[in-house]
Amino acid sequence: MKTEVKAVAASRTATMPALFALVLGVAMITMTGHLQANTLHDAAHDMRHATGFPCH
Repeated sequence: MKTEVKAVAASRTATMPALFALVLGVAMITMTGHLQANTLHDAAHDMRHATGFPCH
């Protein structure tokens, strides 16, 4: 029985990062879906300049 408990606990621990990534991804898509196009463009544009990528 101890082996089964450890296996279940280990599988729950392993799925937590995947669950967090899924929730974070859905939240980001939901938030960006409600932004106006100009706001989203400006945020992406500023980030490209901040990381050194050319955009024009």
